[in-house]
Amino acid sequence: MAPLDNVAPSRRLLLKGAAAGAVLFGFHLPPKQALGQGAPSAQVPEVNAWVVIHPDDRVVLRMARSEMGQGTRTGLAQMIAEELHCDWSKISTEYVTPGQSLARNRAWGAFLTAGSQGIRNSQDYVRKGGAAARIMLVAAAATRWGVPAAECTAKDSVVTHGPTGRTLRYGEVAADAAKLTPPAEVPLKDPSDWTVINTSKPRLDTAAKTTGSLIYGSDLKMPGMLVAVPRRCPVFGGTVRAIDRASAAALPGVRHVLQVGDGAVAVVADTFWQAKTALDALKVDWDVGENGQVSSATIDARLTEGLDAAEAFIGNQNGDARAAIGAAPRKLEAVYSYPFQNHAPMEPMNATVVWTAERCDVWCPTQNGEAALAATAQAAGLPQQQCDIHRVDLGGGFGRRTTHDWLIDAVLIAKQIPGVPIKTMWTREEDMVQGRYHPVTKAKLTAGIDANGEITGLHMRISGQSILSFVFPNALQAGRDPVVFQGLNPTGNDSRIGYSFPNLLIDHAMRNTHVPPHFWRGVNHNQNAVYLECFLDEVAHATGQDPLALRRKLMANHPKHLGVLNAVAERIGWGGPLPEGVQGRGIAQQMGFGSYVAAAADVSVNDQGVLRIHRIVAATDCGYAVNPQQIQMQVEGSFVYGLSALLYGACTVKDGAIEQTNFDTYNVLRMDEMPKVETIVMPSGGFWGGVGEPTIMVAAPAVLNAIFAATGKRIRTVPLKDQDLRRA
Repeated sequence: MAPLDNVAPSRRLLLKGAAAGAVLFGFHLPPKQALGQGAPSAQVPEVNAWVVIHPDDRVVLRMARSEMGQGTRTGLAQMIAEELHCDWSKISTEYVTPGQSLARNRAWGAFLTAGSQGIRNSQDYVRKGGAAARIMLVAAAATRWGVPAAECTAKDSVVTHGPTGRTLRYGEVAADAAKLTPPAEVPLKDPSDWTVINTSKPRLDTAAKTTGSLIYGSDLKMPGMLVAVPRRCPVFGGTVRAIDRASAAALPGVRHVLQVGDGAVAVVADTFWQAKTALDALKVDWDVGENGQVSSATIDARLTEGLDAAEAFIGNQNGDARAAIGAAPRKLEAVYSYPFQNHAPMEPMNATVVWTAERCDVWCPTQNGEAALAATAQAAGLPQQQCDIHRVDLGGGFGRRTTHDWLIDAVLIAKQIPGVPIKTMWTREEDMVQGRYHPVTKAKLTAGIDANGEITGLHMRISGQSILSFVFPNALQAGRDPVVFQGLNPTGNDSRIGYSFPNLLIDHAMRNTHVPPHFWRGVNHNQNAVYLECFLDEVAHATGQDPLALRRKLMANHPKHLGVLNAVAERIGWGGPLPEGVQGRGIAQQMGFGSYVAAAADVSVNDQGVLRIHRIVAATDCGYAVNPQQIQMQVEGSFVYGLSALLYGACTVKDGAIEQTNFDTYNVLRMDEMPKVETIVMPSGGFWGGVGEPTIMVAAPAVLNAIFAATGKRIRTVPLKDQDLRRA
């Protein structure tokens, strides 16, 4: 397929349970219109688990994946609609609950919305959901006419009998279709026949966001609701030693002053501000333990030790890199580092919970409804069948809302006040200091170089945290964390390395800290791309080679990696004269989350060391492009996130606690700092890749390489706010 880069500018299990009737929610919910999800459909017979069609032809498409601004709702709707042949103008969507799915043998498949898999890992069964519904609607119409279904076609929510021209609307036959047995075989369209997929449909949530009618978790209100504001020990692992409740309990509006588990307290009041004010006045004696002695300096020393440790887990190896480097006439070595970073979503953590001895219902923004249900049931002390999660849209996630420490506390608070809706709201400060952070790592890269300037061996030692050891220790492979090696793997369909070296060793010295790591948008690709792409740039300059030419030599066996690299090089004019005002140009590529991405950046640095990023060209080969304009928006958004991290994003530790407590100390990119972004969408077909995260990982290395080209100064530690960028 040809590149789809001329998109309009932007601002930035199928059939399981399909024959069963619609399931009513187990608790009185706010109207779905208030949640931006269209009209309730529980009283309308469903065609199958994914599709509900009203008599007036309104089509409700049910969603399991979460929407947090990335456009998953619209992309999933396009895939269902492609096979359903429905009238797009009459589409709305609604979330299903994990409780409904559990009751129907996981009819909607996975709920996890992370790892850029909302589209790619559900595309097959959601398309089959639309196709099956269409087959059943056509069959119902054919039965009513007494004709073979093969004589009938469907388009724009109308079934037509070819020989006679008779028509029936979907709304007229939906009830009959709902009574039919779902088809055993569900063929899908060939991509060449797509008319909805691969088109830039407007986002389904734009209108509600524009008018302010879309309800996020922090907006939710219920009759009789109280608001809880919690605080955990500022040092991870610390506990409550004692609480002096008197100063807080006497303040206006305060209903309860609670201890929450071993390590947290909370004030419950009539309003958020009353609860926060009382919490600020609350006197808590914390036992911080030995973790109170940890600092950024002690963590860095531990990581530095790991760079030369004798033992490490191997992630990728071929040949004998150590021997090749030892025998090379020239050796090049560099050490890079990458800090803790906060997800910092605009909406702090929150959840509204109603707990009784018989049932627990939760309304919350989560990236994984099923995990949220499991966490709720455990904290509530109830079976999952007596709990449910009613999702609302997320005000940002970036991986933070895949873990549910905040939800567990919300349930534990509500459990102490039975039968009352309790909205637990974290303050911004609590959200910042109680995060789950991008892992801190360092890397030493060593290359052996022969007399011709060719790399004879490469050793990359990563020292730092393991996300899996904290989140899913059972997923470790004989102690090894495979996620550490994202973008560096020898094989696989998700994150292969894009270069071939005659001798290669990539290993990991695991050095964990008490600061909890987690999946952060782009995950380990972010630092791995910086480490490898910037070091290759170092090799190119040290050996007198053009950085693009060196990469091309190493990518002979990696055509898709090379394809996106060549695309950005051509578009930015690599090798040609720099535009006026531009002083340096850099390039980088990576494969992640099933997609191939590359970026090229133009920058300048003035005499005071102030960086200006003039332009970034980005290319994405995600196999199939469901919505090209949506992909463009995701690329632009990922650069905002990635460049914020590059320029400002670092969390430091003092006396065991995170020091950055708000956006005044954890800055983000401003509009006047945002470069011009040109997006090349070039789907090559044959596979499904993600788009929400991949391009973030090439933003930093492309800019860092451009800074060197502009200044002659190699930056190996981020963020840039801590570096002197003035010319060497």
